[in-house]
Amino acid sequence: MRQALEHGYAFDPDDPRAPSEAAWERMTDEERARVVDMLPSEFELEPPEGDPHRVAAAQVIATLDAYFRRSGRRIYLSSNLAVFYPDEPAFAPDLLAVLDVAPGERMKWVVGAEGKGLDLVLEVAYAGNLTKDFETNVERYARLGISEYFIFDRRRLSLRAYRLPPADTARRTRSYQPVMPQAGRFASQVLGLELAVEGSKLRFFSGTAKLEEADELIARLGVMLDDALARKDEAELRAVDEASRAEEAELRAEAEAKRAESEAKRAESEAKRADAEARRASDLERQLAEALAEIERLRRN
Repeated sequence: MRQALEHGYAFDPDDPRAPSEAAWERMTDEERARVVDMLPSEFELEPPEGDPHRVAAAQVIATLDAYFRRSGRRIYLSSNLAVFYPDEPAFAPDLLAVLDVAPGERMKWVVGAEGKGLDLVLEVAYAGNLTKDFETNVERYARLGISEYFIFDRRRLSLRAYRLPPADTARRTRSYQPVMPQAGRFASQVLGLELAVEGSKLRFFSGTAKLEEADELIARLGVMLDDALARKDEAELRAVDEASRAEEAELRAEAEAKRAESEAKRAESEAKRADAEARRASDLERQLAEALAEIERLRRN
């Protein structure tokens, strides 16, 4: 049931739309907040396309989200988020990107409230409405001023890319120009990356480096962790071995010191015995001399 609100804006739950630019401009901040709260954050725009579509979309958002969080670049990424342009039917792309906006979680993207529209949309086509992705959205996203539009055809394993030409002030309508691949890669000026299909996956490249997917990153980190643990165990074993050798060396040194001390004591004892023998020999020599002198005295007498 349509609900009439301020400044000629009426909310229709069967066709939820944001107010026109003119109606939005006439609203107070409180009225705008009320409208944003009324706009739904969850709704079914078209039937699900199954696991191949879901997995491909999830891999793309996870890969880009991890990359931009590491790089520190201010870019908002989301998947299947309800988007509301002024007085336009709502849509929820498989991936959306907006440059230079405040980070944080959002339940919906209302262009009037955010102050800007989307910079990039990527749709994953598999078993849904191909006319919508390859024709309707090409016209619609260009008309809305979305700078770049990519379509990853998961079934045919192909990629298409479109980009708006520089704004022409003499023309109010704009249309996309196809982006031509270079060496099999499509450049995204918005993301600062290149896109290409490899096998059954959509891959992203920064220069010559391929962006790792979450499972690849986890596997690489796992290998690094295993290697670090192995090096740690090896270092601990070396430390134990070196400590054991040091202890053995210390014990040998103590034994050598004890033997040296024993030898010193034995030498000291030998020296004392030699000194005693020398004294006894000296006494005997003196006694002998005295006896000979006495014998000689007796002879003379």
